[in-house]
Parts: sequence; C-alpha cells; structure tokens
Amino acid sequence: MVRTVASAVRAEVEIKKSRFIAIVARAASETEARAVIASRRSAEPAARHHCSAFVYGDVHRVERSSDDGEPGGTAGTPMLDVLRGHDLTNVVAVVTRYFGGTKLGTGGLTRAYGGAVAEALGGASFLYRHRRTLMRIELPHTDAGRVESELRRRDVDVVSVEYGASALLTVAVADTAEFDATLADLTAGTVTSERLGETYVETSAP
Repeated sequence: MVRTVASAVRAEVEIKKSRFIAIVARAASETEARAVIASRRSAEPAARHHCSAFVYGDVHRVERSSDDGEPGGTAGTPMLDVLRGHDLTNVVAVVTRYFGGTKLGTGGLTRAYGGAVAEALGGASFLYRHRRTLMRIELPHTDAGRVESELRRRDVDVVSVEYGASALLTVAVADTAEFDATLADLTAGTVTSERLGETYVETSAP
C-alpha cells in the first residue's frame, strides 16, 4: 500500500547561512509535478537552485529528480530517497536554496536536501491509497434510492449515480464477491453487477 500527502507542506532549514526551503505537494502526473516546480521558480526567482524529485503512479510508479546545477547526485537523488522511504506516490518535492557563501561539500548537500524534505514531511498528514474494483449496477428508479442508502450504510463507496431510463450506480469495492452477495441480498437476486475496471480511493486510515 502506498500513500500521498493530504495537502502541501513547507519547511525551511538553514545550514551555514544557506537557506533550504522545501515544499512537498500533491502531483498525480508529470505535468502537475512540473507545474509545481515552475511555480516555485516563479515564487523565488532570486534563488540559485530549485532542486526537485517527484513520484507518481500506483502499480507502475514513475520517478524523476533534478539537481538543478548542484553537484550530481547531491540533491535530487537524496530527495527522491526520502519520498521512497515514506512510501509516497503522486507527490513532488522542491527544495529552493539560497546560497549562504559557504560550500557544504557533497555530503553536506546530500544531508541538507534530504533533510529539508524530511523536515517538511514531518508536518504532513497522509492519505492511504487503496486499490478498488469499479462495479456498475442498473436498477429501477423505484429501488434506486433504497439500494443506494443501504449500500452507503454498509460503507460501500458509491462513486456516482446517473438517472436515465433506469438508475445506474457505480461503486468502488474491495471484495467483488462480498459486494455481489450484498447486492443479491438487497435485491432478492434480481440485479447483477458489471465490472468496469480498477481505481484507487484515498482514506485517512491504512
């Protein structure tokens, strides 16, 4: 199971007069991640470096990092390591550095960049991403309200309800066999489900 941050977090550390400002935010794609990185460049135009790392995807995760002018492997990689260590996905970390005049060396930079991200995550709230199966059921209008209410009461995640000639309910379930048994109980076996695919839902608990 992986998780993501509930909302953006920020931290600032100072080492030998260099300021490291870390932002960790949600980003579900490379486009979203690069937009966050660009926004940090715009917000802090006088800074020398805007190093970054991001991870997105669930089953197949994509990882990227950038040292943005710092010595190779001293910024983006340690930042990415912190994201991995927290089992995070769909996140981007950007650390903006204002140089203080004293060189930190490769070890010092590695600790500073990774430490700034860890400091930001220390104040984060997390959401856990659970894999679910999307199921659709078709109901007469006369039964739709009752069945929807009963499903919600049993903690079934109702994703959407569409009304046309009949009512179409889309739900996300962890156990398809258990859901089908529940549906049969609620409809006296007159309604069956259709599997649509997979999705992920976020909860505050593992």
